[in-house]
Amino acid sequence: MATATSPNTFDTRILALPLYENHHRELAERLVTWCDEHRNALVGSERPETAGLRILRALGDGGWLAFLDGGPDDYRALCLAREAFAYAGDLADYAFSIQALAATPIRRFGTDDQRRRYLPGLAAGTLCGAFAISEEAAGSDVAAIGLEARETETGWVLNGGKAWIANAGIAEVYTVIARTGPGPGSFGLTAFLVPAAVPGLRVEPVPMIAPRALGHLVFDDCALPREALLGSRGAGFPIAMEVLDRFRMTVGAAALGFARRAADAALSRARERPMLGGKLFDLPTVRATFADMEVKLDAAALLVARSAWEIDQGDSRYARHSSVAKLYATEAAQQIVDSAVQIFGAAGLVRDSLLERLYRQIRSLRIYEGSSEVQQAIIAAAIDPDRTHRGAS
Repeated sequence: MATATSPNTFDTRILALPLYENHHRELAERLVTWCDEHRNALVGSERPETAGLRILRALGDGGWLAFLDGGPDDYRALCLAREAFAYAGDLADYAFSIQALAATPIRRFGTDDQRRRYLPGLAAGTLCGAFAISEEAAGSDVAAIGLEARETETGWVLNGGKAWIANAGIAEVYTVIARTGPGPGSFGLTAFLVPAAVPGLRVEPVPMIAPRALGHLVFDDCALPREALLGSRGAGFPIAMEVLDRFRMTVGAAALGFARRAADAALSRARERPMLGGKLFDLPTVRATFADMEVKLDAAALLVARSAWEIDQGDSRYARHSSVAKLYATEAAQQIVDSAVQIFGAAGLVRDSLLERLYRQIRSLRIYEGSSEVQQAIIAAAIDPDRTHRGAS
């Protein structure tokens, strides 16, 4: 498969393109070295909650979260990190990405006091964060959020629930989007910073096919002070949309890491397994499968790189291309992992084997932070209407 920095984590031919700079190439080398040195520690055999906190601390000790406290925005670097951590282990990417997702709204919209209170711990990996948007009846439709935040003389009181929240139960602070006004749809939403220890907040763990800390949140008369407000009242929808637009491309990067790990494992298997007097890789149908994998890996890597380059350059088109990158990379990764399982045959179905874990882990990426169907709607809505006029002339 692809030539890479050290065993096959990155494709150096992609990294050599002008979409990346030298410091990104150096970062890729450091990521591969660190992940190789900590490979056993990044794959936890204990409970996902325990493993998640341990891995988060290791990422903090390694300096990989330092950018969360005052570092520059560099989404090419963020995508490279997610690709490397996904290649190394599902929980490593999970811990890294949810921490970055939780810190970003505080970095971008928090007051100086809020940044001083939360960002140092988030950057050190000693404070675990979470981003709570989804509800049972409001997943990709953020405007349908129903969690109520009622203003009082001293602050706010939250009542309602959130669903499918990553890091639920281990997070010490939640960025929560709630409804503060009667305005229709998105106009009445506001963001809050909610400490996990606030009275009235309860976590209901949810077991997932890929084990991780995840659950529902129940808010029962949760009283918050005025300083819990993140950004301005009524700005919850644009805050949520900006964060999601920025992170969708990174989901594509994680999908690329999972897919490349699966493809590399399948290639090793095909080149080593005897078949019909030769090796499995010698069969024309198997070679065609690997050709399809290679095309998908290259296309996904280029789409992720383009969208990350655009946001780093300040290009306003990044949101559309972030959706393009997420849609293609996650769908392609699902197909690559499935093909890798097929190459392994029955060995790919063994419980807790590499391919079986990847098969379970990859599935959620096509759903969270906007399902594939939502990405298709976003992309279609952003098509330039003048294209048809130009084509017809």
